[in-house]
Amino acid sequence: MDHLVRSTPLGRGEAARVVLDVLAYFDETTEEFVRRRHRELRARGLTNEAIFERVAEELPHRAVAPPALSLRQLRRIVYG
Repeated sequence: MDHLVRSTPLGRGEAARVVLDVLAYFDETTEEFVRRRHRELRARGLTNEAIFERVAEELPHRAVAPPALSLRQLRRIVYG
């Protein structure tokens, strides 16, 4: 965090928040990511069909990509 404070215009509190946000992002499980993205995309008015296709496209681009999941597997994560 000290490096972030020295190398950016961020204050100590802002830098701490950024570090915590990044750590939380990388700590998110695949299931948490799928559920969160479903909620976000649903709130934007997308249909489930479009949502699950988009989430399936996004998963391989995560920092630690999970194994490929089918659309059915994604639905089961969200709806059980």
